Amino acid sequence: MLSPGSASSGLAGRGRWSRSCAVEELRARRREREAALRRARRLQQLVSKRLLREDALIEDICVGTDSGTAAPVSEQEVSELLRNAHKGTEERLKSLRRLRWGLQCKETQQTFIRLEGSMRILIGLFTSNLADLQMEAARCLHELSHSEDPEVVEACLPATSYLLTYLSGHSTALTELCLYTLGNLAVETKIVKKQLLPQGIIPALASCMQSPHLAVQEGAGYALSQLLQSKEAAEEIILLVLGSGLFQHILHLVCSSLEQGMGVAIEFAWCLHYIICSRVNNSLLISQKTLPTLGQLLVALASTVTTASAEGLELLVCPVVRCISNLLAEDEPCQGELQAQAEGLLGAVFVFIRSFLPTHLFIVQECLWLLNNLTADDPTWCSALLSLELFPSLLQLFQCQKASVLVLTVLCNIAAKGPALCQALYQKAGLPSLLGALALSDDQAVNQGLELAHLLFLHWPEAAINFVQQSGLRALERHQDNPLLQEKVEALIRIASQLAALPQDCPFEVSPEDP
Repeated sequence: MLSPGSASSGLAGRGRWSRSCAVEELRARRREREAALRRARRLQQLVSKRLLREDALIEDICVGTDSGTAAPVSEQEVSELLRNAHKGTEERLKSLRRLRWGLQCKETQQTFIRLEGSMRILIGLFTSNLADLQMEAARCLHELSHSEDPEVVEACLPATSYLLTYLSGHSTALTELCLYTLGNLAVETKIVKKQLLPQGIIPALASCMQSPHLAVQEGAGYALSQLLQSKEAAEEIILLVLGSGLFQHILHLVCSSLEQGMGVAIEFAWCLHYIICSRVNNSLLISQKTLPTLGQLLVALASTVTTASAEGLELLVCPVVRCISNLLAEDEPCQGELQAQAEGLLGAVFVFIRSFLPTHLFIVQECLWLLNNLTADDPTWCSALLSLELFPSLLQLFQCQKASVLVLTVLCNIAAKGPALCQALYQKAGLPSLLGALALSDDQAVNQGLELAHLLFLHWPEAAINFVQQSGLRALERHQDNPLLQEKVEALIRIASQLAALPQDCPFEVSPEDP
């Protein structure tokens, strides 16, 4: 899912195109788009539940079946399995394994929770001092936590305090399972508010983050990311996380030991993303050097793409790029925080674009949004982008329909910075790129191409003269019948024609009456 943190700096909607007001209009309209996109980002956060089924079920249970297609277990059999909980250890263990197998089916889950005393018995086995029984009971709870049925999840409420208690136990496997079970339960608003926060899940997760075991750290990252997506996140949870000083440790886990713990880095990178999207206190995060730290991480990640397979790396690149983009979208420009890394960071962005274009287009889109946010307010980044040998790679993305609008957005950002950068852009990109944008089939891309043309004509009138000389008016006329583009097309035809008719040393001003 595309998650922009900023928007186009091009024109949008209806308005007057004149030298005196165009730049301010561009800035105001871009800010409006940024606000709308940030609101959309917060509404589009996804939650997901995970299921750990790494161990094989006992052979005599699985014979002739597939673990992904468990059949419902009858109420009579469930009752029998629960009665066996009072028998010897081997019988209890076998019954728990059979129950866990059955709980993969939602019909069995419903049957189980409706039987009187079923959860009490299961929790009793979960708190057993026999490790095998405890682990099997934990797996049963884990199956229940994965349910999409609110009644089934509600039935797990009495187990939350025990799940939290066992996070500090000696069994890495049990701790990991408890973390993922808590993470599954954390997507339920009622459980978060009523149980997990008062019972101290934030301090418990903070302790797990200090574990020497990567599996425990990764599970803690998953559980925390689930909490950070709940409806209470901005009001309570993120304030607790920031107030507890966890943010710096989260940032450390994202950036350290990537070779051994890529999974850990991925989980906590999404935690960072959700914290930043909340906008609870992004000025604090910026003051803690989050931007240069993540910038260094992207440069380091890009260096690995040339020596190892990029497959799987997109799971980390995506949230890190989003974090930087969304911090850059804050009201106070902070691109300067990254200027010392300008060449390396831009180089890293284009490494990701080239590496992921064939297989993961969404990463290309994320990288283009980052370029957009870097160039939106700061002419230094525009100059850096134009000066590098990477710029032709940006223009090549016109061939990708889903990237063309974002490419034009970045070009509009550059063109909006005034005559010097407009001239440099025109000399780098050339007229064929502009005419190519007007020939695209996507209305949104053509609209952005029209905005780019307007900015070039506004700041570098020679572009309009060359445009007319190279059949640019015919390229515009093809869109005259499009009601979405008609007004801008007609205005550009008029402006380009007027400019081409004037002597080159005559200053030009679009009249206030022009739309």
